[in-house]
Amino acid sequence: MAGLAQILKESGNFITGSDIKFYPPMSDYLKKINITTTEGYSAELLPDADLYIIGNALSRGNESVEHILNNNLPYTSGPEILGRQLKKRNVYAITGTHGKTSTTYMLAHILRDQGLDIGFLVGGIAESFDNPAKLGTHKSFVIEADEYDSAFFDKRSKFVHYHPNNLIINNIEFDHADIFDNLNDIKKQFHHLIKIIPKSGNIIHFNEDKNTLDVLSKGSFCNLISIGKDQIKINSETKKIEHNGKIYSLIDLPLIGEHNFKNYVCAILAAQLEGINISDSIKSLKNFFGVKRRMELVANINGTQIYDDFAHHPTAIELTTKAIRDDNPDKKILGIIELGSNTMSSGYHKENIFNSFTSIDDTVILDFQKVYSGKNIFNSLEDLIIEIKKNINHYDIILIMTNKDSQKILKPIIENLER
Repeated sequence: MAGLAQILKESGNFITGSDIKFYPPMSDYLKKINITTTEGYSAELLPDADLYIIGNALSRGNESVEHILNNNLPYTSGPEILGRQLKKRNVYAITGTHGKTSTTYMLAHILRDQGLDIGFLVGGIAESFDNPAKLGTHKSFVIEADEYDSAFFDKRSKFVHYHPNNLIINNIEFDHADIFDNLNDIKKQFHHLIKIIPKSGNIIHFNEDKNTLDVLSKGSFCNLISIGKDQIKINSETKKIEHNGKIYSLIDLPLIGEHNFKNYVCAILAAQLEGINISDSIKSLKNFFGVKRRMELVANINGTQIYDDFAHHPTAIELTTKAIRDDNPDKKILGIIELGSNTMSSGYHKENIFNSFTSIDDTVILDFQKVYSGKNIFNSLEDLIIEIKKNINHYDIILIMTNKDSQKILKPIIENLER
């Protein structure tokens, strides 16, 4: 929504916004681009407007929503109005359960570094970008495209509205248990998306991902760029791509982990569609240093490193912890996991969660919903912080994993270490 605010502002509109709470990094970004914000949804705080864009976190019963409906005020969803902006653009949509934000930024970074004034919109903040959104003058537009629904009045996935010409599918797994009953529900939304890609378009995907192949088997109507098949092979251990018989090494690129290697590969192949060769893309990616809250090193206090990561799913946790371990084989690592997403906090991943952090030494879990039980599981933030402070000096690395506000955990840990 913050990036959309900037796109609409650049298009000549005056934008304000409200939310239940604003916190970094997006709160800092909104201040920087001079978007006036209001905390809370009281109807009396709602300004007069020509159009209200209702985010997908809101539903009936919200005071602002009820005021808009009762007074027959004009409204739409974020994806719907963004889709109007993108109708005539050459859209690259980056989808998948994991890796969307990083891959979107990687592709946008390559294209910008190669001199293209592209448009882009990403749901995060990257070190090498001033802002996470830009209208751009080039025809191409790069967007992080989510499978979550558009609004309480439009249950289609957001990405259907974006009219993509080119699609990256990083992976497909079950997530968003609050709106999807099962994995087949998610696959159905991906199939709806694939059906609207023009024949001249492209789909980049991993041939090893069974769920993606299931979706494609229902019918695809454009060019398929299959990673791991025919002319494109990859090796996650050696960090190499073989493309049409020529081998390229990604070993010197700055971001660690198998997941980032795969993100790199997708971005590089997408950039080829704009005429940028693999060697030039690799050269551009050498000065891309990642996304905030994606394995971000936020502090190093007396030799104790603290990382902040957005991991919101057992697979993401497993990939993140393995990447940190592989890069630090001899360090003692503490993982702190908040069960923040609707799927995680519902207990859906109960059988998988405990297998996802075996790469690190110890893990503590924050479970507000009291779904899980066992050692080192805490139902209150206060109890979690007390436990962490007891043993914090025993660890070389603290890895915080949550898709909620990480500052509530970060700040007391940093203050404790500084003391």
